[in-house]
Amino acid sequence: MKKFIHILILYVIAFMGTANAADAIVIDGGSNKAISIAVVPFGDSGTPDIATLVGNDLYNSGIFEPLPRQNMLSTPHRPNEVAFRDWTAVNAQFLLIGNASNVGGKIQVQYYLYNVTSQQQIFSGSAVGSPNQIRKLAHYVSDQVFEKLTAIKGAFSTKLLYVTSAGNNSYTLQMSDYDGANSVTLLNSKEPILSPRFSPDNRKVVYVSFESKRPRIYMQDIATGTRDQLTNYVGLNSAPSWSPDGQRLAFVSSKDGNPEIYTMRLDSKLVHRLTNNNAIDTEPFWSKDGRSIYFTSDRSGSPQIYKINVATGSTERVTSTGNYNANPKLSADDGMLVMVHRQDGYRNFVIATQNLVTNRVSILSNTNLDESPTIAPNGTMVIYATRKQGKGVLMLASINGRVRIELPIDNGDIREPSWSPFIK
Repeated sequence: MKKFIHILILYVIAFMGTANAADAIVIDGGSNKAISIAVVPFGDSGTPDIATLVGNDLYNSGIFEPLPRQNMLSTPHRPNEVAFRDWTAVNAQFLLIGNASNVGGKIQVQYYLYNVTSQQQIFSGSAVGSPNQIRKLAHYVSDQVFEKLTAIKGAFSTKLLYVTSAGNNSYTLQMSDYDGANSVTLLNSKEPILSPRFSPDNRKVVYVSFESKRPRIYMQDIATGTRDQLTNYVGLNSAPSWSPDGQRLAFVSSKDGNPEIYTMRLDSKLVHRLTNNNAIDTEPFWSKDGRSIYFTSDRSGSPQIYKINVATGSTERVTSTGNYNANPKLSADDGMLVMVHRQDGYRNFVIATQNLVTNRVSILSNTNLDESPTIAPNGTMVIYATRKQGKGVLMLASINGRVRIELPIDNGDIREPSWSPFIK
């Protein structure tokens, strides 16, 4: 534990380092005009309201601006009830209508999407679920509408991991919908829980637990709760990260004296040391093809993000803008890096993105102690932890910078969010 605390102190010192670099480009409210869509209240939808949930999903993406209900001139539920003049008058570009009914104890949802300008139906669809699956049905509708209009797979049916603390030696690992609803407890502990991560198939999670008074990495089956302790090395064991194929784990250990990046084959538990540097190397994250790992290191004098070839060990620095860049996460196409960032001359830690083709850096958050970014599997949204009135909360921001909202989770002090892959 003393060595672990010592490492944290070293990082606090490293926070204060500086490096010469260009200023980041600040996004404030986004530069892209949102697409206007009218999501009409579904007929007989009950509670919660499906249309409200769909509208919230589309808004959270930063791409759409749902029409306020008070501006709607009519409320059609079926195709023969649509009057396009009502939607042209309020400048809606698209129209979504639908109805939900309880048939034999099941909720049946039918929905229709229209292009208001061309006055044509784009598509229609249906979904069936139990009465307690209204939110799941709504997220499904949102996914279908989002993909039809953007050609990007919707991520509203995905899941979120996060850690809560009650302040009295009570910690929980929670799994919820992406928006924080429908949370279930995966683990209760009297000791801290850190760095939860979904497996690529969404069947397992890994995390760091201090239940043995030292940081150790555990793997847990979500359905059964069965746990497997993966590491028991002296010193630091932290920051687990799944390989894309789910067969290996990257993690940080100080078992050889210095915090380094290691990989472990999960079938044999065979461990391979990847980095070898006098600096602190931490927070690994795999590239999409599994050939590279991005990680944080202070080998340049301040925390920056590096990329290492898993096969050859060849390493290159990725970030140069700002005096602090850490906790790298990649978009699904490996084109965008999401990170904790601090600009030169500032003391605030914010969430930023870096385009890995142009190296342009854009700031997403506007608070000052932001941490633990996690990106949606379709790359459109980021969730991160921050502080509000002395309490840990989770914020959602769209990648284009238009949306920043606090997730309505009321489970105490909240931190360590992690977004799931797509649900298969």
